[in-house]
Amino acid sequence: MTPVELSRTVLRAVRRAVDGGELSVTVPGRAVVAPPGPGGCGDYATNIALQLARPAGRSADKVAEILRAHLLDTPGVTDVVVTGPGFLNISLGDGAPTALVAEILRRGHRYGYAVDGPTDGETVQLYALHEVRAVIVMDAVSRLLRSQGTLVRNTCEARPEPEWTDLLGAHVDAFGSPEANAPLYAHGAPETPTPLHLTVRPVPAPADPTPLGRDAARWALLHPAAHDRPRITDEHLVQREGNPLFRVRYTHARTRALSRNAADLGFTAEPAALAEPAASGGPGDPGDVRHSLIPLLADHPRVLAQAAADRAPDRLARHLVTVADAALTFLPGVLPRGDEKPSAAHRARLALAEAAGTVLAGGLSLLGIDAPDHI
Repeated sequence: MTPVELSRTVLRAVRRAVDGGELSVTVPGRAVVAPPGPGGCGDYATNIALQLARPAGRSADKVAEILRAHLLDTPGVTDVVVTGPGFLNISLGDGAPTALVAEILRRGHRYGYAVDGPTDGETVQLYALHEVRAVIVMDAVSRLLRSQGTLVRNTCEARPEPEWTDLLGAHVDAFGSPEANAPLYAHGAPETPTPLHLTVRPVPAPADPTPLGRDAARWALLHPAAHDRPRITDEHLVQREGNPLFRVRYTHARTRALSRNAADLGFTAEPAALAEPAASGGPGDPGDVRHSLIPLLADHPRVLAQAAADRAPDRLARHLVTVADAALTFLPGVLPRGDEKPSAAHRARLALAEAAGTVLAGGLSLLGIDAPDHI
């Protein structure tokens, strides 16, 4: 069961409780599932009970117990534990990591995108002042919102500088006041509702970032939180571990190199349960993967949704660094060593490595940054 499928499972549990008269609430359109936080357990956790407690007129732990009974009747769910004020901690069968990796490889760069389109037809019109960081952040926010099924239009205070669009890749639909441009949305369709205006106002860049080139400049502007002052220096171009952008791109390139090397050895990736390597505890030991890389990959859809909702591309950038750091400790154990022959375990580990590379490439693309296959 993948995170998306589990989210639907949680919603079905709510619907069954409502249909059975156990809860009197409106079934929400989405249930957030994520790896458990401190004090949690299992594979995933959801705060749906806390979300429904007030409208249901019951305590969150009572709502959680009602939903727990329905979730335990679901095939693939092995256990459900209520922790804290009402968090549902869900344990899945051994096939959960395999299904996750398979879904990532199937969906490719669109893993984590909203499955359905816009639910209410609302259009968001982003508005940025005539300043390079504001325009680049607006561009990244619009990419994130579109990944979650939101219709977006980008408007700048004045005509953007050519370097911002041509070199840094910012997309701007119109310039001028957002009110003046609202009727132009959706090719002038008169029935289109007036969009919601959101102003993107990060701390301005202290210097011109264009000498860094597109990828490093965008990372320099997007990696810090909007309220932090970005550093526009050559440190973003240095190819060493101290540069977060380099680590993310290097890790992706390593996963691509592993796929090429595996092909030379005559095998390809195949999602399956991870098997322990011959020498447990060495580099790439799968024993820790379930508690490091796999939960981070499972959390990617939630990170995208939250980054879009909060208009915070920096959250995605930091998530990609965390994924890259976890993957780097796993990659050395992917391929056979010495006279070892390729086995099902190697194919499964290669599939996980490719899944990590897919998440990194997809995340970078939402930031407007290239993910090269060779570094």
